[in-house]
Amino acid sequence: MKQIIRLLRPHQYIKNLFIFAPLFFTFSFTIQQLVDLSITFILFSILASSIYIFNDFKDIEEDKQHPQKKHRPLASGKVKISSALFLIVILSGFSLTFAFFFNQKMFIVLVVYFFLNLAYSIKLKHITIIDIFVIATGFVLRLFAGAAVIENQLSMWIIIMTFLLALFLAVAKRRDDVLLASDGKETRKSIDGYNLEFVNAAMVFMAGVIVVAYVLYTVSDDVIVRLNSSNLYLTAFFVILGVMRYMQITFVEGNSGSPTKIVLKDRFLKFTIFFWLVSFFVVYKGI
Repeated sequence: MKQIIRLLRPHQYIKNLFIFAPLFFTFSFTIQQLVDLSITFILFSILASSIYIFNDFKDIEEDKQHPQKKHRPLASGKVKISSALFLIVILSGFSLTFAFFFNQKMFIVLVVYFFLNLAYSIKLKHITIIDIFVIATGFVLRLFAGAAVIENQLSMWIIIMTFLLALFLAVAKRRDDVLLASDGKETRKSIDGYNLEFVNAAMVFMAGVIVVAYVLYTVSDDVIVRLNSSNLYLTAFFVILGVMRYMQITFVEGNSGSPTKIVLKDRFLKFTIFFWLVSFFVVYKGI
């Protein structure tokens, strides 16, 4: 059972919190909306687990060459392939069936997410640049799933910033693959399309674009009107702090293989995110 849980990768569910972002940026919500989004979060997480299993199934041989991934349940042989395939069918079938009856628009988003990620696992992750764009698109689809359930129109700003942030994290993850390849441990077919100079430059470029996009968001007229405050730009301090800390972890500490684990384990980042949320709330309430 422990290996089955590892196969599901529950620690990755933190990514699905983006489902709640459309509600957060409306600056108001109802209990029913929160319940509906929680159900969506669960369904998305179950579907994501089926994709993680499928990805592990496709990457068994590559994972065996990876210093960390070789310990995964399928790569290590601790979980049978037949059991993994059975789980894929059960989890994806349950999630998509429930979503179909729960919310039609959200169901369509889940279907797109499911088949996009199947294509990613089979082919797209081996195509340089396209691979990281597919990852970033997956985060945007989480926004659309949440917005569909609460029937909210997504702001262009939240879509742009989510895509840019996800792209930044995906490039950082590829940097880890490049470093492994430089040590003679090539773990991904598309790694030939990347080198250290390219991913470093891409990360710096994306970091700058993220900060500029966020500042433009905070001073946009529609946001100032909705908040009845022109002080949201002050929260950019924590955004810059968080981006710089992540770059420090990547460039100085050489640890960018798992963005999820970094966010969950790094106290500096967790405090930065917490204070960003607090500052956002303070500006909104005009305290």
